[in-house]
Amino acid sequence: MKNIIAFYTFVIFAFSLSAANAQGTSVTIQKNPSGAYELLVDGQPTFVKGAVGHTGIELVKKYGGNAIRSGYTKERLDEAHALGLMVLVNLPAVAQRDGFDYEDVEAVRVQHKKILRIVHEMKDHPAVMMWALGNELDHVPQKIYEPNKIYYNMKVWDAVNDLAKAIHEIDPRHPVMTVVGSITEHKINALNAQCPDLDLLGVNEYGDLLRIPDMLRLWQWTRPYMVTEWGPTGFWQMPRTPWGYHIEETGSEKADKYRERYEGTILKDRDMCLGSFVFLWRQHQEYTHTWFGMFDREWRETEAVDVMRQEWTGRSPENKAPRIDSMRINGKSAYDFVTLSPGEKALAQVWMRDTDKNDAVRYEWELLPELTDFGYGGQGERKPASIDCSAEVLANETIRFTAPLRTGAYRLFVAGYDKGNHVAFANIPFYVGELEQ
Repeated sequence: MKNIIAFYTFVIFAFSLSAANAQGTSVTIQKNPSGAYELLVDGQPTFVKGAVGHTGIELVKKYGGNAIRSGYTKERLDEAHALGLMVLVNLPAVAQRDGFDYEDVEAVRVQHKKILRIVHEMKDHPAVMMWALGNELDHVPQKIYEPNKIYYNMKVWDAVNDLAKAIHEIDPRHPVMTVVGSITEHKINALNAQCPDLDLLGVNEYGDLLRIPDMLRLWQWTRPYMVTEWGPTGFWQMPRTPWGYHIEETGSEKADKYRERYEGTILKDRDMCLGSFVFLWRQHQEYTHTWFGMFDREWRETEAVDVMRQEWTGRSPENKAPRIDSMRINGKSAYDFVTLSPGEKALAQVWMRDTDKNDAVRYEWELLPELTDFGYGGQGERKPASIDCSAEVLANETIRFTAPLRTGAYRLFVAGYDKGNHVAFANIPFYVGELEQ
């Protein structure tokens, strides 16, 4: 008799557990007694410690993260759930820059139905945390922007709000956002006026992240937000050389910015900010092969990963990435705008140190021509082929190399590797030949 009771007790428990999983996770946003917005996951206050990407996500969990921002396939949701990670699910609202016409009523209807079908299929998956309608639907690449001019079709926000309203009817248990590329006054005004059914806003921002809390309040955004992409200073926010290419921060300069921006905005603005997704949790080619990725192609970790581990866990890693003090060509930094003559012999040096005892740094140097074919968000970009520069190693951190014979723009990279699966990057752009006046 006891065995029968135990069996039925187990069946009831298993059925209850299955029913709970069938319902998925319940995620709500509320104001706590202090007036601050708070994210509740199954009733528990939760601050999102996330990363953008669907590869290497076991390291997100291992290093203290709790969420990823990724696509909507069941396989990705299953993988995240198996690791105990939540997912900000990207729904495929298509941007104008990708050829979508928000004046086309039939195209908008078809997209609406497709997105609702995905929500129907995935809403009960236990990994689903929130829905994100598109990514930077407001952004249309332009070579020159005129102040206060709007370059995209404002009807996009009507389509977004119609989707948000419909998703709430289908799935009242998961909040809905859209994601904008930085913010401007006209964007916030439009979202306030046209998108009352959004629960929160996703903001992608890099160099100006520290300004976001004040800007949102100035332009009267009163709902919560998440920082859905952030990281090093974007290339569009960095100084250009006279020959037109942007200077890239060293890996250590980037790491310092990760810490400053995380602590100065994401942690500091707990009244409105519900968390963030750091960019980018893998290697990534965009402008250069080292600009945004927090890892290299072999999943060696940069100093930015060390920073996020400490921020997410409160503990400093036992073994840390090498730290870069500076890099120079013929004694000049990138900000000195280095020029060389064709075939000139030049001296390149890097000052890099590893703070771990007895952890020597191994250096690799690489000369590349500057990229000329750029894609939005790095789409379609390929790392250029390396150039043989007849480098002569004078010391572990010093080489003598030969400038290319062909006039043009180039960039010298150095990577420093320690014994603990870490890498540190720096580079200097330079020009070969006479610059036009």
